[in-house]
Amino acid sequence: MSETLLKTPLHALHLELGARMVPFAGYDMPVQYPLGVLKEHLHTREQAGLFDVSHMGQIKLHGSDAAKALESLVPVDILDLPVGMQRYAMFTNEQGGILDDLMVANLGNDTLFLVVNAACKDQDLAHLRTHIGGRCEVQALFEERALLALQGPAAAEVLARLAPEVASMTFMQFRAVKLLGEDCYVSRSGYTGEDGYEISVPVHAAEALARRLLAEPQVQPIGLGARDSLRLEAGLCLYGHDMNSETSPVEASLLWAISKVRRADGARAGGFPGAEAVFAQQRDGVARKRVGLLPQERTPVREGADIVDNKDQPVGKVCSGGFGPTLGAPVAMGYIDSEHAAIDTSLFAVVRGKKVALKVSKMPFVAQRYYRG
Repeated sequence: MSETLLKTPLHALHLELGARMVPFAGYDMPVQYPLGVLKEHLHTREQAGLFDVSHMGQIKLHGSDAAKALESLVPVDILDLPVGMQRYAMFTNEQGGILDDLMVANLGNDTLFLVVNAACKDQDLAHLRTHIGGRCEVQALFEERALLALQGPAAAEVLARLAPEVASMTFMQFRAVKLLGEDCYVSRSGYTGEDGYEISVPVHAAEALARRLLAEPQVQPIGLGARDSLRLEAGLCLYGHDMNSETSPVEASLLWAISKVRRADGARAGGFPGAEAVFAQQRDGVARKRVGLLPQERTPVREGADIVDNKDQPVGKVCSGGFGPTLGAPVAMGYIDSEHAAIDTSLFAVVRGKKVALKVSKMPFVAQRYYRG
């Protein structure tokens, strides 16, 4: 008996647009449209793509202690997060592993707005309620709000036709905006490496807003296939693939996301689960770390492929891999023993019994083009 898949508020629209649907994080989601993954990817890089990311979890925290409470669960500066800004964060466990990654925005009036991953949203909600539910109100918006992402160099021009004030926003700014008369939240961020926005919209208004954006000549609907190749070229992690509860922020090369004030020598050092483990790794180093990998031939190298050195000794595993349409070549990320993790190190992936030459590469593979003003 197959499980019943959940549907986003745009499900009927995806079918109308000819999407090929696949199960993803418990939802029936569009993996591609008739345009095809390659063209969808390139269209997003050249103009603007519209993504349905309504499967992700939206949560509000209310109360005068909300920021301090959330800081007890993440290695990030929430207390000093300015009103109208958002920040990338991670829930950690007692071993310093990553339970999920998320975005946190400060709405003002003692209210924080969180977006968490679809596959983790129920456990994240339980985690918040268990650990800080006594200190602030934890409000799930799973049934109330949809989430759209408009990504690409034409995104600002397109969205400004509906709300001129979004044009002046910069990367990681967040604000309440009226779109087609509805109360929306808009952040200037996304998961493609391109300039763009993520738009939280009431469920009843999601389809009308999606249709209005798709009516713009620069906009095409984009599925999960191109979303994955876009984020991979941008060197961005996918939870459950490039990090998990067994992986620390240090191993995942996400040290930049641990706020200075929360580090071992910071004014509010530690205070998050696994802090001592993370600080020990910062001090002493880690045995393995996430790196970029460029296959030296056309063969795509996929998740799970073993990585060996020139003596055929195992040194790591690929965590994400595929073809990078903008780069015009395969790209991958993997966890590699630290002594082999230096840029330009030559290694091999084992693909169907054959060795494919790899080079350890800096990331992102394609330059990020966030709008910083």
